[in-house]
Amino acid sequence: MKRFGLVALTTLCLLASPAAWAEEVVEHAQGAEAAAEAAPAHGAPAPQAEQGQVHEAAPVHQAQAVHAEPAQGHEAVAEHGEAHGNAHGGGHAAGRAEQSELSCEQILSMHEAEEENPAVADVILHHVSDTYNFEFESPFSHTKVGTNLKQVQCKMFGWNGVVHLGTLAVDLTPTKHTVWMWIAALILIAMFWGAAPKKGQIVPSGVGTLLEIMVVFVRDEIARKNIPGKDAERYTPYLLNVFFFILVINFLGLVPYAAAATSNVSVTMALALFTFVFTQIAGIRAAGFGGYLKHLTGGVHPALWPIMIPVEVLGLFTKPFALTMRLFANMVAGHIVIFFLLGLIFIMKTMALAPVSVAFAFGIYLLEIFVALVQAYVFTMLSSLFIGMGSAMAHHDHGGDHGAQGHGEPQAHH
Repeated sequence: MKRFGLVALTTLCLLASPAAWAEEVVEHAQGAEAAAEAAPAHGAPAPQAEQGQVHEAAPVHQAQAVHAEPAQGHEAVAEHGEAHGNAHGGGHAAGRAEQSELSCEQILSMHEAEEENPAVADVILHHVSDTYNFEFESPFSHTKVGTNLKQVQCKMFGWNGVVHLGTLAVDLTPTKHTVWMWIAALILIAMFWGAAPKKGQIVPSGVGTLLEIMVVFVRDEIARKNIPGKDAERYTPYLLNVFFFILVINFLGLVPYAAAATSNVSVTMALALFTFVFTQIAGIRAAGFGGYLKHLTGGVHPALWPIMIPVEVLGLFTKPFALTMRLFANMVAGHIVIFFLLGLIFIMKTMALAPVSVAFAFGIYLLEIFVALVQAYVFTMLSSLFIGMGSAMAHHDHGGDHGAQGHGEPQAHH
């Protein structure tokens, strides 16, 4: 079980991470299209002049004309250059996402523009969103200590992180939430490795006692009460990994300067997909592939299959969708509320609100500690319930086949 737990934990991290990376593909493409449309509008003469400087010897008066452009045009072009790493070098506007991919030379030359007085909404979104920047901000100034993960990747491997799958460009660069998932995994491995009983030690001590209580709780009160028979022991390692992984990530989100990866919908979706896969495996193991397909008909007359089968298939995906949105919404909402309560001081521009805002924010923070534990429990409990429903497919079919023969009590139980 210990080996399975380590393998499952590693798999959770590796497969949940690309889901977070997938968001960058959409943002990358949207940013490229926006820049391609905006660049000619803000500085139409500039690209022609720059082309002339690159491909032919430009006259002196053309160079002066380029430098004499309105300041507004220069600022717009500079903003697009900073935001996209000068992806349009030489003045050539790229119309496709493939043409706007940054090389390592362009990535290493990027410099992030800093706002002296950012809006409260921008600060909130900056803290709850996922970025390439892994940084720690000073509470007394705008000073930041950190690094850009794309630049680190280019320095170490000379690779911009983009993989081409046919016409699709997927950016596999680790993000902030990915790094915090790795940190959570390392904490879990170190915690259980250190709490493991030594040779000759029967009863654990210290942290091992607390972990044993939680492990026994998940096994006896969650797995065995929702998954029938021996299947409970089979899926307990997965439930333990999900419970402790989500719990550690949620608690990391409450640490100053850290981030909760579970506030990323891509991460929660990846975790929910694991439960979805195990649910289908449990159903196929219990009822066989034929029985699994028969269950999708709902046991109704074949004439009603065109109605019942789409409903049953839709029901298969509503379960992981509920897991995804419940965990994501609860985790991101608490952080937004805390930041907004503190932001009221800056919105109203008065220190008179500080005692009230800080008091309410501290109250929500204490509530978030409880929510972090509850959400880990709820996700694990619902996962065991869904897996148990899959394992019980054979029992449902058995009760349905014998319901007409007078076995009313088992049928009512099911």
